[in-house]
Amino acid sequence: MQSGKDAGGAVASVVSSDNNIHSESGIPGHVVAAIDINTTANQIYRHNFPDTPLWNKTIEGIALDDFNKLSFDMILMSPPCQPFTRIGLQGDISDPRTKSFLYVLDLLPRFSSPQLHRLPRFILLENVKGFESSAARELLVKTLTGCGYSFQEFMVSPTSVGIPNSRLRYFLIAKMSTSFSTQARSEVRSQARSEVRSQARSEVRSQARSELPDVFPHFAEADSSEQPTVLSPTCPGSCQSEEEVREGQVLYKLETAADAQRKRSQNQDLSIRQIQDFLEPQREGDLEQHLLPPRTLLRYALLLDIVQPTCRRSVCFTKGYGRYVEGTGSVLQGCTETQMESVFAGLDQVSEEEKVQQLLKLKLRYFTPREVANLMGFPQSFMFPEGVSTLQQYRTLGNSLNVVVVSRLLQLLVS
Repeated sequence: MQSGKDAGGAVASVVSSDNNIHSESGIPGHVVAAIDINTTANQIYRHNFPDTPLWNKTIEGIALDDFNKLSFDMILMSPPCQPFTRIGLQGDISDPRTKSFLYVLDLLPRFSSPQLHRLPRFILLENVKGFESSAARELLVKTLTGCGYSFQEFMVSPTSVGIPNSRLRYFLIAKMSTSFSTQARSEVRSQARSEVRSQARSEVRSQARSELPDVFPHFAEADSSEQPTVLSPTCPGSCQSEEEVREGQVLYKLETAADAQRKRSQNQDLSIRQIQDFLEPQREGDLEQHLLPPRTLLRYALLLDIVQPTCRRSVCFTKGYGRYVEGTGSVLQGCTETQMESVFAGLDQVSEEEKVQQLLKLKLRYFTPREVANLMGFPQSFMFPEGVSTLQQYRTLGNSLNVVVVSRLLQLLVS
């Protein structure tokens, strides 16, 4: 689990391939250090991985010699995303929260020094949509190319692995080119200071297109919000937005005809599993605590993204889920016998008390933290320790990565 992006510390794991430990990816590996400064995320991580060394410190607080002693083969990192989000200030590399990421880029070339540890063979980085067109991404590409890595960039959502959840994210996987000699690396580093070698990157893009169907069976090359997309090296920001443009007549629930059609199309995609496959057993008493309160229904009913157990779609769960309503994740219709259209029809023509009574018929509830974890691809063995509140669980999950997507990318990376 990777979290802590809201705490300002870059999340990273460093992995050695010496021990035969299998994860979702089936790749032998051993995490020699996990690094985060978010205390709640660390508490959850330690509960699930008690034998993994967990460093509660900032990346920039770790010296090169300390990294060198780990003798690792792979870096997995998820730097703070706020400098690149669409709703943020988009400060990019001027945002202080990129300090840890820039520190890693500064360290990377120094690993190739003869007296220090060799460069890691593999790197995987995740961030939000928007990173692909940032100055931070350009620095990353120049550093990787200068150090002799070949790399591939993607925009991927969990729907590409059959999971009914939209979570479009930027991913970069990089592999050390074994054919690079020390002299060649030095020459490439000099070239990288002025420009990135577009020809090499185009070759990587072509290679990625041929390999993606093996790990993402629903891959399509067209730029789509729900298809894994290989980013063009010369035009990294060419992907469409995950959200469709709202246009046309507004239907009930502040939804346009285009919105409704998009949702119908998503629910008809049989390559994606139904939400009911990810739900907890129906125990009425346990689920009542997750019902939306009348006050929330009255204020936000028209803005809710409502899904049913048979749906094959849900919107991205964010760290504000359970605390805020608009744009933080879907809610589940517990009573499917009640027609949603009949509840919302004429809702603006009745009293507030009647509105609430109508809306309560749907039994709208939040997904439980366990259900969100299921949609994020976490295994059943994953558990939250006692003392971590429901809101803390939502917050940490909202800052996490989809485990299945990352596993597929790791398979592609080491293949």
